[in-house]
Amino acid sequence: MRDQYDREINYMRLSVTDRCNLRCRYCMPEEGVCKKTHEEMLTEDEMIAAVEAGASLGITKLRITGGEPLVKRNIITLCARAAKVDGIREVAITTNGVLLPRLAKGLRAVGVSRVNLSLDTLKPDKYARITRIGTLSSALAGLDAALNAGFDKVKINAVLIGGFNDDEIETLAALTLRYPVDVRFIELMPMLDHPEFGPEAFIPCAAVLEKLPQAVPVPQDGGVARLYRLPGAQGNIGLISPVSAHFCAACNRIRLTADGKLKPCLHAAEEVSLKGLNAAQMRETMQRVIYQKPFRHAELSATLHSQAGRNMNQIGG
Repeated sequence: MRDQYDREINYMRLSVTDRCNLRCRYCMPEEGVCKKTHEEMLTEDEMIAAVEAGASLGITKLRITGGEPLVKRNIITLCARAAKVDGIREVAITTNGVLLPRLAKGLRAVGVSRVNLSLDTLKPDKYARITRIGTLSSALAGLDAALNAGFDKVKINAVLIGGFNDDEIETLAALTLRYPVDVRFIELMPMLDHPEFGPEAFIPCAAVLEKLPQAVPVPQDGGVARLYRLPGAQGNIGLISPVSAHFCAACNRIRLTADGKLKPCLHAAEEVSLKGLNAAQMRETMQRVIYQKPFRHAELSATLHSQAGRNMNQIGG
């Protein structure tokens, strides 16, 4: 389906939970999230009904997100059902990787073809600091599990934070030399007030190219990342710049939160509930929301915050 600006919307990001087993400082409060009742959240059947409605309107790619999607007890069956929906050609998942040693092979077996693993640093003390309760060894074990499970593609997402990991750009990029992975640097997004992150934390992706002058452009793959490759690398370097150079004109996605709110734009306040709707109502609502998808979000910067009204864990990373 195309929206009012003639963009083909074929990608849905489905958050299956707002809970997480880590407490990353740019994503979640230290105490975690206020737990909602079971009745407030989408059921598995409602999630699949939403995927079916999306597929009937031209959604072909589905990404499962959170919070941390792997903490959801029924994640394997949910992914299995989603992968079988007529019209869905690709099911991917974004995870911090901590639970992949136990779940990677099961996810691959039921049809998950791609995994994005969040990894902002390769230094154990800094990983513990940014996640508050995580260990780097657990994340690296998750990376190994993803590679061994045989996914079609494994990508590493690193949020670029000035004064925290901008001194690790070369080290993180070098993972593409060691492993068949893409490493994507993502600009820190000003979602809500983050007293820990001042203006110096918001640095553009151009800083990556300054540190990697040997990286050369490669053909794009249809995603939002600008792609480069180091000489001799097995994978690409991706630059995702929602702040310094938004890519709204090419946006092809919608998002559905775990509590059933359909968001046509990550950084806009608009969200429409699908909770409690039957299949026909879901399709009709989704069709209307897709068509009315805004052309772009408001300006973002260290001082101009997102209008989303939620943290990333509540929307879906």
